[in-house]
Amino acid sequence: MYSSGGSAGPSDEGGPGFSQPTLDSFGTPLREVTFCVVDLETTGLAADACGITEIGAVKVRGGEVVGEFSTLVNPGEPIDPRVTRLTGITDEMVADAPGIETVLPMFLEFAHGATLVAHNAGFDIGFLRHACELTDTRWPRPPVVDTVVLARRLTEKSEVPNRRLGTLARLFGSPVTPNHRALDDARATVTVLHGLIERASGHGVVTDAELSEFCRAIPSELQRRKRHLADGLPQGPGVYIFRDADDRALYIGVSVNVAARVRSYFSAAEQRRRLRDMLASAESVEVVECAHRLEAGVAELRLIAGGKPPYNRAAKFPEHRSWVRLTEEPYPRLQVSRKPPAPGTPRLGPTSGTQAQAAIGAIEAALPIRSCRTRLSPKRMSPTCVLGEIGRCAEPCRHTVTVEEYGALVERAVSAMTGDPGPIAAAVGERLAELSASERFEAAAERRDELGAYLDLAAASQRVRNFVAAGELVAAGRAKGGGWEVAVVRYGILAGAVRTPPRADPMPYIAKLRATARVVEPAADVLDAAHAAEARLLLDWLGRPEVRLVLVEGTWATPLDGAERMRGAVPRDPGTRRRPSPEW
Repeated sequence: MYSSGGSAGPSDEGGPGFSQPTLDSFGTPLREVTFCVVDLETTGLAADACGITEIGAVKVRGGEVVGEFSTLVNPGEPIDPRVTRLTGITDEMVADAPGIETVLPMFLEFAHGATLVAHNAGFDIGFLRHACELTDTRWPRPPVVDTVVLARRLTEKSEVPNRRLGTLARLFGSPVTPNHRALDDARATVTVLHGLIERASGHGVVTDAELSEFCRAIPSELQRRKRHLADGLPQGPGVYIFRDADDRALYIGVSVNVAARVRSYFSAAEQRRRLRDMLASAESVEVVECAHRLEAGVAELRLIAGGKPPYNRAAKFPEHRSWVRLTEEPYPRLQVSRKPPAPGTPRLGPTSGTQAQAAIGAIEAALPIRSCRTRLSPKRMSPTCVLGEIGRCAEPCRHTVTVEEYGALVERAVSAMTGDPGPIAAAVGERLAELSASERFEAAAERRDELGAYLDLAAASQRVRNFVAAGELVAAGRAKGGGWEVAVVRYGILAGAVRTPPRADPMPYIAKLRATARVVEPAADVLDAAHAAEARLLLDWLGRPEVRLVLVEGTWATPLDGAERMRGAVPRDPGTRRRPSPEW
């Protein structure tokens, strides 16, 4: 554990769990981003009244040039002599050059998938967009970085009198001098871009998303004043906790590089008002160092659920998740409950209340199980309702079925939650066909959405239950820089984690980790929503292509007749609304 005195900074918004983003969801590292640095020469300054005479572009990635593009363009109009004196481009030079309708598709293909970079990008991008309009070409709307904006953030007047390309090229030692020719100016801008990115990294800007945010605003006075709190933090994976003067946790986040992530909250990349408010109260940053990203993600999930820091949103209240369960009475019914069902009892979840209610709707549409909330007694009859009159309920209220006969219906509902969803899907499918044939498309859409919610929830619930019931498993994922990220999982809970050194035999480390890992009580299913969230996070990690199973002590399998086989099989009729994506 590491603690930095002073103030604290925010963490990765909504770390793992429920709807939180993953550890890789904060943008692409800048070393992996392809930048297309472009420069244009034109007949004038107004994009809607002037033409392009030359396009030059350099494509770079990881500091290396991967391609260049350069061509003159016939603007279809005379070039002003004043422009010729500036650029050296004459009417004779462009007379035999291709027109913009030929050049533009070639340039867009060259720049496809890259982030566009230009010095005073509004000028160059404005001309390119107008060229798209003239040629009836779709503008691809790529990300754009303006080196003028970056320079205003990252250079001081004491260094440079202005932010012109020539001035910045000299500052950063460009081997090419800008000369108002497109390719040379683009090459000089590449040097300027790399110099500015190096400076931006000192402000915690390490991904394309952070670079984009950094260009939008300057740090507030509060951020500048508390920037020292990010000093000296560890650069490995871990959880960081912003605390106030009373040592209360204000905000908890996770990162594979704690130092860089915390620094970003004190830079212009952080513009969220809520987290700026948090910084006003923060007085220290505590760091829990972890073996690797998985352990960090699990630790964050547990800390947020346990401490409920006021400035976190996602994963803070797992107890607010909902379950589908059967009531405990002679004639049970399905209900949505926030109380976790007792271990071993049939259930679906946890999930949102909306999806839970929709899943119940699908089961009730297929089975004549009662939906009324009346407390029924096998000794006395109760008033009936319209569902019984239309045959949608077995009417236990009128004793038309015995407790034993109704129990058979309940067993079918249990099977729908824990086993084969086929009978429910088939029954709802028949109902959909009837409604569609009657042109009752809105009602059909409601039934279809309920069926989709049920299948998604049943598949997710069964998937996690099978994982928890498997007992102990050991898995390892390839670590960047060599070695393995090893995890020991017991009954859906991370019991131990270690990163092995590069080129070392991982098996002795695994044996030692298993011997010292946390003891976990056996469980056949998740115990509560927090347990479910951790199990789901572990499952997501296990599904990564670089992760390998080393050992499974129990049996980890998905039944052939389980709900997983039917996901995506919901019928889609034209004219009905699209069913919502899973909320679990």
